Amino acid sequence: MNAVPDLRRQTVLIVDDTPESLTQLYGLLKDHYRTQIANGGERALQIVAGDTLPDLVLLDVMMPGIGGLEVCRRLKDDPRTAEIPVIFLTAMSENEDEQAGFDAGAVDYIIKPISPPIVMARVSTHLRLKAASDFLEDKAAFLQSEVERRTREVQVIQDVTIMALASLAETRDHETGNHLRRTQNYVRALAVELRKHPKYRLELNDETIMMLYKSAPLHDIGKVGIPDHILLKPGRLTPEEFEVMKTHTTLGRDTIAAAERMLDAPSNFLRLAREIAHCHQEKWDGSGYPQGLAGENIPLSARLMALADVYDALISRRVYKPAFAHEQAVEMMREGSGRHFDPEVVKAFLQISDEFHTIALRYTDES
Repeated sequence: MNAVPDLRRQTVLIVDDTPESLTQLYGLLKDHYRTQIANGGERALQIVAGDTLPDLVLLDVMMPGIGGLEVCRRLKDDPRTAEIPVIFLTAMSENEDEQAGFDAGAVDYIIKPISPPIVMARVSTHLRLKAASDFLEDKAAFLQSEVERRTREVQVIQDVTIMALASLAETRDHETGNHLRRTQNYVRALAVELRKHPKYRLELNDETIMMLYKSAPLHDIGKVGIPDHILLKPGRLTPEEFEVMKTHTTLGRDTIAAAERMLDAPSNFLRLAREIAHCHQEKWDGSGYPQGLAGENIPLSARLMALADVYDALISRRVYKPAFAHEQAVEMMREGSGRHFDPEVVKAFLQISDEFHTIALRYTDES
């Protein structure tokens, strides 16, 4: 970011149809600033259309052809030149004439015949104001770019941290890191499709869908607390072992809730992550766990995750089962509508089941 520029490097454009005025103003300013001259409005507009813009325009009001007021209006109407200050040079002193100039966008007036000290003082004042304005604008742009850069860094760190934590749980299970990628993409695809339903249009906005996508990998974070002899058991669990396995939902909830308590304000991201971790094993008919919630008492985030998780389990090979074909999994999702799954979520899934298959192939474990 540059410091406030040296005023001697700033450029003043002098516009006047009178050679004597041009000569006088040029001689007065040339040793202090870079100067450009134009003997009419047309030439002035040609100059400002070039690559280098002046920092200030001294503009005669009364000129043949395109007059000063019209030149000023055109400068102010063009975003590229709108911020260049314009000082009118005029022999007129009527209040209504001055008002017309200010209405056109001028910042000041210098009355002819000119007084060199007044010219120098006003040119210096407005160039300093322009330099300060440019400096603040550059600083604001720099700070904005820094905020955006650091925000991107934080988001990347957040995403990597989430995946690392989620992968920690997955490494203790039979599942793989690609399971996380598949399920988060399933959840996003489902949410985008379900948003077409008027009931969910407001709830599933872009920000919420992105947070669902990012929080989905934490759905089984509670598995880090399940003993290996239960978590890694290749055969069917005993009723007692299954009760222990069920606690991965409450362990996940408690872990994320502890993180929430460290914050000064509520976090929608952590709320969604907590809902998903705690309730993704609930079933629409109330036969799930850990609370036996039914219907819309189950958070929408968890209802989306439930279908995504089960679909992926069905199409994935495990030590205790073969992988089902996509078509078989689709039929099992259809059969689970109203029992295991929210019927509206199943409808959304059936509309985009091919997209699920594409996601599964893109993140296949064999690759």
